[in-house]
Amino acid sequence: MAEIVILLAIKKIGIALAKGAADQARVQFAKYGAQLLELQGSMGRVPRELRVMHDVLCQMDIRNRSNQVYEGWLEEVRKVAHVMEDMVDEYLYLVGREHDIGCCFFLKKGFKKPRSLLCLNQIALSVKELEKDLSHLSKTKNRWVPMINNGDSSNLSYIVKRSQELANISRLIDEEDLVGVDKNREKLEQWWGGDDQKCSVIALLGMGGLGKTALAANVYKREREKFQCYAWVSISQTYSREDVLRNMIKELFKDNASALCSTLSMDIMSLEETLKKYLEQRKYLIILDDVWDPEAFHDLSRMLTHNDKGSRVILTTREASIAALASQGHSLTLKALPEDKAWDLFCKKAFPRDTNHECPTDLKPSSKEIVSKCKGLPLAVVSVGSLLSAREKAVEEWRRINDQLSWEIINNSSLDHIRNVLHLSFIYLPTYLKSCFLYCSLFPEDYLFKRKQLVRLFIAEGFIKERGESTLEEVAEGYLKELVDRNMLQLVERNSFGRVKKFRMHDLVRELAVDLCKKNCFGASYEDQCGGSLEMDGRRLVLHKVKKDIQQPFSNMHQLRTVITLGDSKSSCTLLPLLCTESRYLTVLELSGLPLEKIPDAIGDLFNLRHLGLRGSKVKMLPKTIENLSNLLTLDLYESDIHKLPSGIVKLKKLRHLFAERVIDAEGDFECRSGVCIPIGLGNLTNLQTLQALEVQDECLRHLGELRQMRSLRLWNVKGMYCGRISESLVRMPYLSNLDVNASDEDEVLLLNVCLPSLQKLSLRGRLAEGALDESPLFQADGGQNLYVFYLSWSQLREDPLPSLSRLANMTCLHFTRAYNGEQLSFLVGWFPKLKVLSLRDLPNLSRLEVQQGAMASLEELFLANLSSMTEVPAGIEFLLPLQHLSFLEITNDFLTMLYQCSVLEEQMWHYSLRD
Repeated sequence: MAEIVILLAIKKIGIALAKGAADQARVQFAKYGAQLLELQGSMGRVPRELRVMHDVLCQMDIRNRSNQVYEGWLEEVRKVAHVMEDMVDEYLYLVGREHDIGCCFFLKKGFKKPRSLLCLNQIALSVKELEKDLSHLSKTKNRWVPMINNGDSSNLSYIVKRSQELANISRLIDEEDLVGVDKNREKLEQWWGGDDQKCSVIALLGMGGLGKTALAANVYKREREKFQCYAWVSISQTYSREDVLRNMIKELFKDNASALCSTLSMDIMSLEETLKKYLEQRKYLIILDDVWDPEAFHDLSRMLTHNDKGSRVILTTREASIAALASQGHSLTLKALPEDKAWDLFCKKAFPRDTNHECPTDLKPSSKEIVSKCKGLPLAVVSVGSLLSAREKAVEEWRRINDQLSWEIINNSSLDHIRNVLHLSFIYLPTYLKSCFLYCSLFPEDYLFKRKQLVRLFIAEGFIKERGESTLEEVAEGYLKELVDRNMLQLVERNSFGRVKKFRMHDLVRELAVDLCKKNCFGASYEDQCGGSLEMDGRRLVLHKVKKDIQQPFSNMHQLRTVITLGDSKSSCTLLPLLCTESRYLTVLELSGLPLEKIPDAIGDLFNLRHLGLRGSKVKMLPKTIENLSNLLTLDLYESDIHKLPSGIVKLKKLRHLFAERVIDAEGDFECRSGVCIPIGLGNLTNLQTLQALEVQDECLRHLGELRQMRSLRLWNVKGMYCGRISESLVRMPYLSNLDVNASDEDEVLLLNVCLPSLQKLSLRGRLAEGALDESPLFQADGGQNLYVFYLSWSQLREDPLPSLSRLANMTCLHFTRAYNGEQLSFLVGWFPKLKVLSLRDLPNLSRLEVQQGAMASLEELFLANLSSMTEVPAGIEFLLPLQHLSFLEITNDFLTMLYQCSVLEEQMWHYSLRD
């Protein structure tokens, strides 16, 4: 974990020494050239030492996890890196000042105003002291910390040994402890014993503790005698190819002592050749358990020959990239146990000697809560149940265990195996993912993360490094996908065209991460209900459900880099002024949902701020000092009361995401929302990728086309006469993927005559010109090939729009709201083959909806709302075989009666709401 802190410190130093900052420093301190050169020289030497430390830490992380001396040394390294980050921020603050007001880093309460030279000298002296500290730490490491064990047996680290023990325990689990696996076991047995004579590769995928190894072992015992030879080999991330080969040969040759003896003196090439020849002639079954790296499989697959004898290779893994190596259709993803199965398993372990494993009535409330906290993870259910089986069957005892279950999992030696299973996944994460993973644990249990929101926070925190020509946002999305693929985050929802949209963290995984956050001073969360005061050592603070006012500074407030309040926090408006004066180095300030009405002028002093979130606040105006936030990347004012931004907003040249949309009225009204007016100079914001939403005026139209990095653009108050100039601007946005255009009133006619090949989502709200769907390149097969999502509202179309839109074969989501005045819509054979979601709302004249067999072959969700003229169930609805969700909203009682009488609709497959 210290390596994360070091990386951030190195990155900060790089910013401080970059050409722009160096040039600014030379101008600012022209009179003190010698002192400046000396300071910059020291700052240049520090990262060299830090980089070496970082590289060593990345190698040592696994092998020294149980070494207390090493952990103590790590703590000192962390402190030095934090101090270095503070000093660099102080230097950047000093360099960025226009006047000689300076500040003193070492004074915790307030800032004095010495001369610039005094401040510069103080920072230089501090950096020199830090150089000495680093040198001392290096000597201490060499003197006391056994950093590298060259080739001896202790190279098998504590954590690797634990992984092998856990694999052995999982293989020996009794069949009665395998609850809720019948369907998965059936499928596995079918794959293992099928008639396919090709060598099949089968994968079991899931997070640690779900029972992959136990299930594989159970079927292995049942099925292995059907094969001529078989072997079970445990793999780890630090596996030795030679050891794996010898273990495999040992199992395969166990009945042939002489052949086994002859392999003892073989080198690795001879072992590979021997194994390959042996398997060529036989029907074999090989289990490769706990595979972490595709290379491990590729290394071994050269010996696993395809001999058309019906051989099978089974992989168990936590990594989606490994499961992808399975034969087509032979990957099985294990899920958490449903609540009833988890309860059955718990009772078996907690009450093994009771009749039918019955839970005593007085213990049921606590037991149910305990099982709920295990979140269906079989390993946790079995372990906690076994722990409780030895405890007194008293209500107070079980209530106590329930209340402190999180502590028990982290600290109780009886539950080591839960901790080790989950810890393994974290240890094997690449360094660049560890900070992202820990960050998620600062949010509450079961918190539903949104991809885009978290991406912006990761970037603001400095966790994301550039990769080639990809934007930071694209790299961050890759990080999130990797965490999901590694089963460190649980996927909850994808959007209609397959991208991760929402996810959460398993509660037990979160408990582990929270503990690591505390130990590594990464960050902390706070809730009123936990009691106690705000005491913390971390750099990040997330406030959950805070009901009372925070009026006084708390410990280490001056060191905070991140403060996030969640929507259910009620902490009053005193928090922001306090942070502006006490936490001068803030990077992320997310105060969404707080009832703030005024932003203090002191907000402009937060020179380091990269993310400012005021979503849902009652703020009506931003102070002029907002223009001082030159490092700001995200400004989120969505659903605040701001209508106009200050003129200085155009000075924020690093700004990438601007959300500033107001809610005026209910969604059903045409003028339900509005954007903000941006003063003269919109074209200065050349790094903007998101602008939601802009109130269109003549002045901003002149500069709109200069925003060439734009990805997501929402426009309000669009008049028909603006469409030509808007089209000219859009052509200059090669990366635009999300466009939302809203007419100024119901009679304004929209016509965007432009081709946008990168466009994925399009929303048009307003009347469309006659023939717009046929004439505009947006809706042609070539121009709209990447258009997945289309919202059409208040369009007053008289001609059926479906024939024109059916050219867009990649469409996955289609919404009509007051878009069509006709009486019939027909979906013909072959139309919209990838469409997953269809919503038809407020179409007053629509009386007939027809779906031909073969239309919308992938449709999963169908919403029909307020179709007042519809008097019969849509014809052909029974052809929508993949349909998972069917809703009839705002219907009459007569239509409801007809639905109940419809033979093609099973009652459990549809939902409804009645019209008021």
